[in-house]
Formats: sequence, C-alpha cells, structure tokens
Amino acid sequence: MTLTTSNWQSVLSPSSSDPSQGPEDWMVLFSGGNKSCYGRCTGVEKAWNESAALLAADPTAPHLGYVYCDQSPVLCTTWAASVPTIWWIQLPVAAPDQSTPATTIRKLGLNTTTVTAADIVKIHAKKTYEKRPVYEGALHPFDGWAAKAGLNIPLGYVLYAAANIPSWAFMIVISMGSRYVMSKRQGGGPAAQQSAPRGGAPAANEPAAR
Repeated sequence: MTLTTSNWQSVLSPSSSDPSQGPEDWMVLFSGGNKSCYGRCTGVEKAWNESAALLAADPTAPHLGYVYCDQSPVLCTTWAASVPTIWWIQLPVAAPDQSTPATTIRKLGLNTTTVTAADIVKIHAKKTYEKRPVYEGALHPFDGWAAKAGLNIPLGYVLYAAANIPSWAFMIVISMGSRYVMSKRQGGGPAAQQSAPRGGAPAANEPAAR
C-alpha cells in the first residue's frame, strides 16, 4: 500500500477493534528516486518487491506500506524520514475506556548496495526490529507534540518549504538586515537624515550672516 499525505492516517489505523488481539504490525519502506535517494535506491526497491512476494505466503506477516519520497516529499519531511529506511510500526487498538496506548515505531536503516530480500524478511521472521530503539521524537507521526496538536502536516509543509529555499535568498535577507541595522546605528535611519540641517543653512539659534 502506497502511503501519501492524504491517505496515511486512514490507512495506518487498526483493522480490528478488539484490544485482546494486540497491536497491528506494519512494515513501511521509505524510498525515493534521483531527488531524495540520488538514484541509489534501485537495489532496495528490487529487494523490497522480492520480499513482499515471500511475506505474502506468511499469515503472520505484517502489513506492508511504501512511501516514495520523490512524490510525497511533505510526508517524508513531516515524519523526518530518511531514505532508504524501514519503519516497523505497531498500531495499538483502543481500550474499552477509549484510551489508546502509544504507537511504537522502530527505524531500520538499509544498505543500498548489499540489502537483499532475505534481509528484509528477517526483520519479521527473526524480529530484528526489536534490536532497534523505540522512536519517541517530537515529529512522531502519532504521539509527537505536533501530531497531538494537529500541526504535523502544516509543520511538514513549512519545513519542506524552508528546506527548499535557495541559499542566495537567505544571503539577501541577511544583507538587507545588516544594512538596516548599520543605518540605524550611524544616522538613526532615514527620518533622522531628513530632519538634519542641510549645507549652508544656519542652525536654529544662530543668526543668519548679513
């Protein structure tokens, strides 16, 4: 299942309402093309597709998700996701009192030159994801402060826009700011310069020459 900015919240939701069944497992690949992965993710994509065929025969396999950061850059920015990585996500089911436990996320980096389908299958079969620490950052897509405030997607747009501002634009802003500060220090700004007496004009208390 391909995840995008518009569908990830509806897709990444537990399919069962029975808390006794435990959390629902998802394995999500973040990949990209020339823009986000600089053309190095071809081998990762091949291994992922081969592993999907192998996992399809396993009834205990996790759900599979896929994010292509070249086409969904805001989503990748919102989640602070680097490529290529696999996120193991455990979606909890709400308890009878409607309280929902935290969503567990673990990140696993992939070697773009050596990764194989067997390596990806082992994440599930050998539970190698358990060796990775649980992610608890501010940009956690379910439990981070931005997500709880409903600001994760707007913040993603802001961060993505800021990351794509050319460096020369920052230099122009810095140059204009420094010129403004210097003018305030030297002459008090344009208003002070306009109020200053012009050449040849007598001062206010000095009599004009006869």
